Order: sequence, then C-alpha cells, then structure tokens
Amino acid sequence: MSETPSPSTSRYTVADRAPRKLSTFLLRWESILVMMLAAVIIGNTLKSPYFLDPFNLADATYNFSEKAIMALVMALLILIREIDLSVAAILAVAALAIGFMGEAGFGPAVLVLTGLVVGLACGAFNGFLVTRSGVPSIVITIGTMSLYRGIAQVSLGDQALATYPQAFLDLGQTYFINWPPVPLSFFIFLVFAIGFAVFLHGTPTGRRLFAIGSNPVAARFSGIRVDRIRFALFTLSGLLAGLGAVLLTARIGVMRPNIGLGWELDIITMVILGGVAISGGVGTIGGVVLAVFVLGLSTFGLSLMNVPGIVINVLLGLLLIISIAAPIVIRGSTGRR
Repeated sequence: MSETPSPSTSRYTVADRAPRKLSTFLLRWESILVMMLAAVIIGNTLKSPYFLDPFNLADATYNFSEKAIMALVMALLILIREIDLSVAAILAVAALAIGFMGEAGFGPAVLVLTGLVVGLACGAFNGFLVTRSGVPSIVITIGTMSLYRGIAQVSLGDQALATYPQAFLDLGQTYFINWPPVPLSFFIFLVFAIGFAVFLHGTPTGRRLFAIGSNPVAARFSGIRVDRIRFALFTLSGLLAGLGAVLLTARIGVMRPNIGLGWELDIITMVILGGVAISGGVGTIGGVVLAVFVLGLSTFGLSLMNVPGIVINVLLGLLLIISIAAPIVIRGSTGRR
C-alpha cells in the first residue's frame, strides 16, 4: 500500500509554485505589452507636456482607428494561417467608388452603403480565389492588391475627388462623445474589439479558428468546414476595409489613388506585435488592442517630439522584428525551465 507524500516531502511546495505562476504571468505577451504601453505613456509624458491633453489624445486616435478596425479581422486571418495583403487596396477601390457617388450628388447613406458593398465584393472575390484555386492567400492577395490599386490609379491618374455632402464628412470629423472626447471612428473600433473578443474567445466558432490554425488538416477531418470559414473571413476583411474607406474618406475629405498606401504593413505589424503567431493557432484580441495603443501612442509621442516620419518607420520596423523574435525567445526560456 503506497504512502501519500506529506507536504514536507512533496517535490514542489506552495512557495515554489507561487514564483512560477508569477513569472509565467509576467512572461505572457499581453503582460509585456501592458508594460510597454506604460513605458510609452510615462516616457512621452516626461518628454512632452502636451501628450496627456485629452483632446490631443482624442485627435491621435484618428491616425490609427481605421487601421485598428481592419487589424481585428486580419488577426483572425493570421490565426488560421492566412493573410490579406490587399486590404489597403480594397480601401482605395471603395474610397474611389464613394468619391464617384459623391460627385454624382448622392447623400451620405448611399455613400456609406457604396463603400461597404464594394469592400464586401472585393473581399468575397479574394475568398473565392483562395478557397477555389488552392493557391496560398499571400500569392492571391498580392495579385488582387495590384489589381485593386491599379483600378484606383487608372481611374483617377493624378486627379482627386473631393465633393462630399457635409453630413458624410461629419462621420469622420466629429466626436461621438464630447467629454471625455471620443471620436466616432475610435468608438466604432472599441465596439468592434469587444465583439471580436467575445466571438473569438467565447464562442464555438472562435474555438474552431484556433483548431484550424493549429492543424488545418486535422480540423477538416474533425468536421470543421474550413473553406467556408476562410471565405467568410476574407469577405469580412473586405467589408471592414470598406468601412475603413468610409471613415477615412469622411475624415480627410478627399480621395486620391494613393489613399491608404502601405497600410497593409501597418495593420500586419499591429497583429504580429499583438502576439498573433504568424504560424497560426496562437493569439488574442486583447493583445491586438494593446498593440494598437502601443503603436498609436508611440507614433503620436514621436511626432510631438518632431521626429521625422522616416525615422518613425525605421523604429516601427525594428519593433516588428522584435515582436516576432521575442515570443520565440520567451517560449524557449520557459520550455527549458
């Protein structure tokens, strides 16, 4: 008859386990992002007295809210081992359609609907090609990125569209809440972030996304309709790119062919920095939201210090490299322990 080990002879005591739990918590990527965000806020506050001004912070959200909305669905795509490099080009095509409808004299409701429908159609086209052709999504969306951006450039050349009703412009230039000041685009991002978090972490479909990202073949054999989910996510990506086009066009009041140029890399940076593994199957919406604030407030603080834009791009590139390498190093260190 075996003896039950006494507390004094057990291998690990409560005192041993507590530091392990604390170190595991501190090494979680979300915890690291919280510390990074705190460092960004403290550092910028010390460098500039204007950083914590409520209206300055509210205006700073204009620079990343549209990207952040699009990053939410990009996180789901990368989670299942897919990617959409055409989101910024879809935004350009949707903004082009909005501009033409504005020139034709249509009201704000038609302009909003136009942007959403065009984005939805472009996303559905991407999803159809990815699921039916068997070609990797990175190849498909590089092609459609060139197609959509080319349509915008050929249609306008060096011209611009700038005829919009004031009610439409108000969507991108007014506060949803006056105090504390909350721009409409930022409020929409917060609502979407909550919705995506509940969907991914609290529903059976969300758990299926993790299963697909961990092992797509096993997910198929377990009865998960992988292609249907892939198509739906690419369609949703196009729809949110159309929403981004609505908000961005309303904010700046003009459409040029280079609108949103390079945004796809900023969006992917938000997702990867947020801890979503490029290999799939790992990530949280909370991490993506934290990464949005880290990048957005870092850029805002650097601009207050008159740091040139090219230097900011270099720093963001280094941050992306670190965000890819750091989780690998952390997992390796915890694995050895």
